[in-house]
Amino acid sequence: MSLTAQPAAADGPTGAANRRGPFRVGERVQLTDERGRMNTITLAEGGAFHTHKGFLNHSEIIGRPDGSVVTNTAGHQYQALRPLLSDFVLSMPRGAAVVYPKDAGQIVTMADIFPGARVVEAGVGSGALSISLLRAVGDGGYLHSFERREEFADIARGNVETIFGGPHPAWRISLGDFQDEVVAAEEPGSVDRVVLDMLAPWECLEAVATVLAPGGVWINYVATATQLSRTAEAIRADGRFTEPDAWESMVRGWHLEGLAVRPEHRMVGHTGFLLTTRRLAEGVAPLVRKKRNKAEFSEEDLNAWTPESVGERTVSDRKLRRAARDARAGSQES
Repeated sequence: MSLTAQPAAADGPTGAANRRGPFRVGERVQLTDERGRMNTITLAEGGAFHTHKGFLNHSEIIGRPDGSVVTNTAGHQYQALRPLLSDFVLSMPRGAAVVYPKDAGQIVTMADIFPGARVVEAGVGSGALSISLLRAVGDGGYLHSFERREEFADIARGNVETIFGGPHPAWRISLGDFQDEVVAAEEPGSVDRVVLDMLAPWECLEAVATVLAPGGVWINYVATATQLSRTAEAIRADGRFTEPDAWESMVRGWHLEGLAVRPEHRMVGHTGFLLTTRRLAEGVAPLVRKKRNKAEFSEEDLNAWTPESVGERTVSDRKLRRAARDARAGSQES
């Protein structure tokens, strides 16, 4: 089932126009107070941002340039800026856990997502990674996203339309299982990049090998070491891909105050593993690395791959419906 996005209306700012110029009604604005506390608001005619320390009329922000400092009725100042992509992703409505900005940046770079590329992805979740991929492929590119749950697709669509100011011309989203739908929707060897964020990416191996062009990159985002191991071994056993590479990234901020320069006590540690491989030309055998023992999986291992066993949390239907409403409301306000 296809849910193809339609091009944005001509009178709605998209792309660079949506990120430049004075603040407009319907835009999201990030307000930071003197203590560094942040709040994100959506500008509205006659609107106001209320706190226990006075209120700030939206009219004080509308029409001002990005990076302005405004004062509320009690004399407290706020720094007003357009939210960055990382700010939006961490605060947007969600049904599933999002791909963190640190991982999305790695995916875009290490998978070599370029302007004009033809990319397919699954599953969409709340649309965080889709936004980064759409920015990378540009208006002239192509991103076909596959999602099994309609509720997640609704949340993702609302978030994408909110940040871009309307439907993105390069985006198409379809409902259904990736391994079944992608081979029906895409011509063999027509896809430049495949990005999978799912429980069992090894089940999609045949579909990926069919649609991915020779030299194309397949990148997987998995949460656990056991998923990582099984995906890598399945790729090796298939024989149509290069030797897989795997890594993870961790981000640690630094405290900066005079001479008190030190690492922050908290950091963004493990979020997931990334594994990449490339499609070989048809009929070409991969190079065999020496001194590598082939891993074997027992029948018990193969039957143990359930969402619960790898720590995936179940999201209630009520929470999904609420997140979908919030996402749709955000896209209508933008």
